[in-house]
Amino acid sequence: MPENSEGTMFKNKLSQTAVSAALSAAVLAAAAVAAAGPAVASAVSAPLSCAHITAHFDLARQQTPENIALAPDGSAYVTFAAARQIARITPKGATRIVATLPAPADGGIHTPVLGFALTTGIVRAHDGTLYFLYATGTADLTGLWRLRPGGEPQRIAALPATGLPNGLALDPRTRTLYITDSVLGTIASVPTTGGTPRTWSNAPELASTGFLGANGLKIRNGALWATNLDRGTVLRIPILRDGRPGAVQTRATGLTGIDDFAFTGQGDQILAALNGPGEVALIQPDGTHSTVLTAADGLQNPTSIALRGDTAYVLSAAYVTAKDPNLLRAHLNR
Repeated sequence: MPENSEGTMFKNKLSQTAVSAALSAAVLAAAAVAAAGPAVASAVSAPLSCAHITAHFDLARQQTPENIALAPDGSAYVTFAAARQIARITPKGATRIVATLPAPADGGIHTPVLGFALTTGIVRAHDGTLYFLYATGTADLTGLWRLRPGGEPQRIAALPATGLPNGLALDPRTRTLYITDSVLGTIASVPTTGGTPRTWSNAPELASTGFLGANGLKIRNGALWATNLDRGTVLRIPILRDGRPGAVQTRATGLTGIDDFAFTGQGDQILAALNGPGEVALIQPDGTHSTVLTAADGLQNPTSIALRGDTAYVLSAAYVTAKDPNLLRAHLNR
């Protein structure tokens, strides 16, 4: 796959230090090409306040947090991309590793685009079961994995080794999991019981332009919403009555390095992690956006966002800054 200039910069960094293998995780948004459409970000605004870091992670142990799922007790389950791990972060910020996935026999060097094995998207079901994605470039390990409370991780669906499964969303009503593939430019669906995935959408709006395409993924009001890192877009795809995808709607553009996102609860308003710029953006339903958190608040290449009530949880992986990967919390002013 052809690389853009920023992607080349990342690979140069990879060779400089042992821990910088983590810099190539699934959403290296700083390697994205310039976002499609004109940027409309304004000066920093203040829907988020009281931002503070509640957990610091160890970059030397490849603890680059990639995605997050919240539990009712206030803890957070996090994928550490390059470490191939799932961790639980307590409300007080303590970190406990709950699973480490097996390393591929070749070390993951055939993982598309990135060249090492990594854990990516994660969701939590109401019964506490965790579902998460693992990309290795090998047919025996790449896929959708499940971890039941007190159990061991197991793969429940194989995904193409030629792809890079990234974003994950759960529809509890239909017990269906949806998966973005950032290399193949697709969204796949799999029942929570596992089995053979089917391609739900391969719309051209999901494709990359040279690095990583379809990325973050959420379900809201009868539609799938996805980001495209390379194109800097937010997409909405209606789920039709028969389960098939409707026509793709581009809801926002100009979001360079967009990664994961979360809805604020105010209609279709979104908080989005802009990995490369090191910012969190507030995206309005009309597609305009403003910057609401920056490096000054403690962001280090943010990767994902989750909301519980009026608390926003923001993960930073330090893919480029190479210092202080962390979990930040902030108050959402409604």
